[in-house]
Amino acid sequence: MDQRTLVERARQGDREAFATLVRASATRLDAAARLILRDRELARDAVQEALIRAWRDLPGLRDPERFEAWLHRLLAHAAIDEARRRRRRVIEVAVHNTEIPSATDLAALFADRDAIDRALAALAPEQRALVVLHHYLGMPIPEAAAAMGITLGAAKARLHRSLASLRNTFAADREEPSVRATGGPA
Repeated sequence: MDQRTLVERARQGDREAFATLVRASATRLDAAARLILRDRELARDAVQEALIRAWRDLPGLRDPERFEAWLHRLLAHAAIDEARRRRRRVIEVAVHNTEIPSATDLAALFADRDAIDRALAALAPEQRALVVLHHYLGMPIPEAAAAMGITLGAAKARLHRSLASLRNTFAADREEPSVRATGGPA
């Protein structure tokens, strides 16, 4: 059964159709929420909240072809809401690799993941959400802007600032080991 048919059936209250839609999206939703929130439990809460909102608001979805984008928008908003509620909580994330690297690449892989983790942690949740929607979920910037409820210009500016911040964090990470090697401050 195609997605449009499943969405139409779910809009009419078919729980099995909705469950099928959820199963098809759950892994990506969870991964996106983890990247935004940087905490496994908070991510699960955000995904659950997004799915509750989806079930509740599904009858109002005008275009069944836009279900995935709509669901990602709900997830982004649920993740940002969750981050605002738990702003003071220490946040950790476990990034799981989907490919098995060779033994020689393992150290570089861990260093890269650690650098990405630190760089993403430096971003505000709204910035992380936009980066995840555009770069991880592959949403075009206009769709990501709509998902975040901001103008296209604001999305471009926020994405530009986010990427500049990520670059600065990566540059600082690359400079730090040389400072330590010369006996400077660690």
